[in-house]
Amino acid sequence: QVQLAESGGGLVQAGGSVRLSCAASGRTFGFYYMAWFRQAPGKQREFVGGMLWSGASTTYADSLKDRFTCSRDPAKNTVYLDVNGLKPEDTAVYYCAVRVGTPSTTASSFDYWGQGTQVTVSS
Repeated sequence: QVQLAESGGGLVQAGGSVRLSCAASGRTFGFYYMAWFRQAPGKQREFVGGMLWSGASTTYADSLKDRFTCSRDPAKNTVYLDVNGLKPEDTAVYYCAVRVGTPSTTASSFDYWGQGTQVTVSS
């Protein structure tokens, strides 16, 4: 079992930045792929970016790659999502997720999910 806990969301002004954290616990993560998704009201859950726990195979959604950065701290079992130049359309609940296996951008293929953290961007 893997437990995930996101933090770092809140109310941010447009143009600002935010760092989201996802603390992982449970089984070892050497062969896991970890990703960030987001879901705005009335919309489907959307892939933001992800990476293997080794740090390799970092991938982003094409429309977001200029402003979003995934990173991790293995010593803390934590992955991060840094977002710059926030826009009102970035308002969503942001989730981290883990799947056993190769990289994927499909939400249904992920095995474990955190509870999500709300990011609200004011204009």
